[in-house]
Amino acid sequence: MGPGRPRDILAEYAQERQRPTYPSITVEMGLVVEDRSSGFVGDVVRWSAEGVTLRDRGQHLRHFGWKPGGFLLEGRPVTLVRPKATPGASQKISAAGGVLADGVARARVALPHRMWVEGIHDAELIEHVWGDELREMGIVVEPLHGADDLGEAVRAFGPRRERRLGVLLDHLVPGSKEQRIASGIDDPHVLITGHPFVDVWAGIRPRVIGRSAWPEVPKGQPWKQGICDALGVPLEGFWPKLRNSVSTFADLEPELVGAVEQLIDFIAS
Repeated sequence: MGPGRPRDILAEYAQERQRPTYPSITVEMGLVVEDRSSGFVGDVVRWSAEGVTLRDRGQHLRHFGWKPGGFLLEGRPVTLVRPKATPGASQKISAAGGVLADGVARARVALPHRMWVEGIHDAELIEHVWGDELREMGIVVEPLHGADDLGEAVRAFGPRRERRLGVLLDHLVPGSKEQRIASGIDDPHVLITGHPFVDVWAGIRPRVIGRSAWPEVPKGQPWKQGICDALGVPLEGFWPKLRNSVSTFADLEPELVGAVEQLIDFIAS
């Protein structure tokens, strides 16, 4: 509508009425649906206020936001909706326990299981996005401060069935130091996942700061400082602004989201 033109409310109302409507289906664990935009088919394994997580036959996880008519159920478009907050309706309740009489989930006492991540920023970002879910499951996230001594740290932790450990590593790619360290740890009660980014900052989609890609940083220059230099901003104080620009896991790269979700599934199982 151009400047100065009056709104045609009747026309807007008619357009609204012409929009297709879809039946609403309450999401539930194991429900098999297809995301209409990508064709990804899987069963529901988790949901939150931001969206729903599907798992395909190859055990790959994908995350999709709530959207009208966004999924196919038995070939027909439907709108998935979250169940009402009742003791039997949320998969978080079955996994975490701890439900008040009015159906509101409460945080559990911390379990002996742990999730280790490389550094304070990693821990802060995971808390920022997954914090409510982790608290309901009683999972504690702790910064690892580097992976060089991971093997010794794992042995000191003493993982066992009732004391599982999940580890998230930065730059976990073939031939990397992180991959060599991870391959040297073989314990059924430890799961190590990772993302390909040199730093967790790069696991945030640059669109949240209005860019299509992160700047290239010359080799030999500290990555965070190089990013801030390229953006023309001071390093001090940039991280909180970047972290707070993330609203949901849709603002994160799928490699990071998938790695974290795998750890949550492993620890909470």
